[in-house]
Amino acid sequence: MAREYVLQPYRDSIKLQIDYETELNDAQRSAVTALPGPALVIAGAGSGKTRTLTYRVAYLLEQGVPANRILLLTFTNKAAKEMMGRVADLIGHDMSDLWGGTFHSIGHRVLRRHAEELGFNRSFTIQDREDTKGLINACIAEAEIDVKATRFPKPEVVADMGSLSVNKQIDLREVIEERFPWFEHLTSQIEGVVQRYSERKRAQGLMDFDDLLVLWLKLLKEYAEVRELYQKRFQFVLVDEYQDTNQLQAELIDLLGERYKNVMVVGDDSQSIYSWRGANYENIIEFPERYPDAKVYKIETNYRSTPEILNLANAAIEANTRQFAKKLAASRGPGEKPVLAVCGEAGEQAAFIAQRALELREEGVELNDMAVLYRSHFHALELQLEFTRRNIPFSITSGIRFFEQAHIKDVTSYLKWLANPRDEQAFKRLVLMLPGIGGKTAFKLWDQFLALYTDTTQLAEVLQQCAAVPKKAKVAWAQFSATVSQLQSEPVAGDAGQMIELIVEAGYAEYVESNYDKAPQRLDDIEQLGVFARQYETLETFLAELALLTNVEAEQDRGEDDQEKLRLSTIHQAKGLEFKVVFVVMLCDGMFPSNRSLDTVEGEEEERRLFYVAITRAKDELYISYPMIRTVAGGGSEDMIQQPSRFLSELPDKLIDEWKLSSFDPYREDPF
Repeated sequence: MAREYVLQPYRDSIKLQIDYETELNDAQRSAVTALPGPALVIAGAGSGKTRTLTYRVAYLLEQGVPANRILLLTFTNKAAKEMMGRVADLIGHDMSDLWGGTFHSIGHRVLRRHAEELGFNRSFTIQDREDTKGLINACIAEAEIDVKATRFPKPEVVADMGSLSVNKQIDLREVIEERFPWFEHLTSQIEGVVQRYSERKRAQGLMDFDDLLVLWLKLLKEYAEVRELYQKRFQFVLVDEYQDTNQLQAELIDLLGERYKNVMVVGDDSQSIYSWRGANYENIIEFPERYPDAKVYKIETNYRSTPEILNLANAAIEANTRQFAKKLAASRGPGEKPVLAVCGEAGEQAAFIAQRALELREEGVELNDMAVLYRSHFHALELQLEFTRRNIPFSITSGIRFFEQAHIKDVTSYLKWLANPRDEQAFKRLVLMLPGIGGKTAFKLWDQFLALYTDTTQLAEVLQQCAAVPKKAKVAWAQFSATVSQLQSEPVAGDAGQMIELIVEAGYAEYVESNYDKAPQRLDDIEQLGVFARQYETLETFLAELALLTNVEAEQDRGEDDQEKLRLSTIHQAKGLEFKVVFVVMLCDGMFPSNRSLDTVEGEEEERRLFYVAITRAKDELYISYPMIRTVAGGGSEDMIQQPSRFLSELPDKLIDEWKLSSFDPYREDPF
């Protein structure tokens, strides 16, 4: 028997004049007008997910559901603002009664009302990351841990461990084993610090960002009156981007919707690409199991891309075993076939993309409507150089700019100082990485070094003569001096690629693991920086190119907002965006998919979803490419033949035009 809307009387019931038949397609309309009960809406890429959610809210209001009985959960403030604005426009009046916002903002709102139940004052303070770092530092000191002797993780790394533990709802020990195995021998001490941190927060009336969810869940689980209050209040719970929820968020949703079971989650399992930050793919896959009465609605009409691009997207995701079967269908007419460009090497790939972008611009496509998407930061190094040489303006939206990342600056400081020993900033950055050396000591050491250094002396010899080295830094200083000596000796001296390799082997890898989050990815970045450096004959040439690229990155940020620019972005950063023309680069096995992802079936399937996300960003034209040859790290500057990405072998030949470009001339006349 179908369930019907059974609602409390609402005298202000909204009467709208929305023509659902005209404004929604059949699949959207089915989801929007769904009867009460649990519902999973699988909204494929470009299918009008936001439109569906917006009209669902309007429909509920029209059926007499009070605005304050609807909870709409999103992942970003931008998404929340956009959705609330669209609802207000559709309804025609203010929607402030609607409970809409990010998980954290709603959690904050609830906790302000019920802080006393948890032993907090309603005026509790929310810590930012710097506050958290400082408090964890105090906990480490209180525990009397010798952070230098034990190579204990930095406070921000401890914070990341704790955050993953609570968001994934797994034991801290398991997080360390899975993500930070190099710290397993310190597990007990880390657990102790995290426990102290939790106790100190409570004692001081503080909450951090994770607490807004952790304590919200605790409130609902342990305080029956509060739980019943919100379960009764929220007759309908709507969730956006459900595929990105973590275990903690999934539990919150299930608890809030427990009374009425009117939980509608909207998402696309094929776009679940954030497991590295705690998202749990199983939440969306297992929703029908957790809610046996759930109706599943599939919205498969795509309003963004041409049929040719969507045919390729459907083929790209088909090999995944755990997914909801779906097939995107285009509402648009036919267009160009996607192109697979097989290039000779990475520089040729960059030259091809630059040339094709210029040609497209001549044909009337603005640079703003083009994007180059890649799996990792370092995949775009050659592209940045090529675009700079050709005076093609571009913007970089890959998080922190590649050359401004701390680990890249650490390593390049070695190279800069060895090339120019009078570089004060590079010297100080290096010595401040050593245990037992702070700002004042760094100044003293610099003054001593300058007094002792001449152009004819070996740097290692001068370092050994510096008397201002603190006793607790003697061992590290000796190691630093030995590393500098090796870097200035044959066959490494002057070879930037080999120098970077030696720096990592001489202890920098351990420094990264102790001081930074995402240590494996950072070490990958450094390895690829070494690969990139091997194409330059001298250290000075490489550093000059490095300075050019660094300045170019900075200029991109300072450029005029209205300047036409081609977009360079990681795929993760591009999710939710769309462009007329998309280039997807470096489709080599080990690069995309990444080597690390291939250890598990789950990892490979997430990489395939990432490829699917990249393809579905394109509206009119799609180019996917890989170099047949790439310089590899390790002894000398050898070139290695690349294996095409396994994802390419899964694409039917009939869906692609293949261009072999090993004879491509990057210096033919530019049409720009």
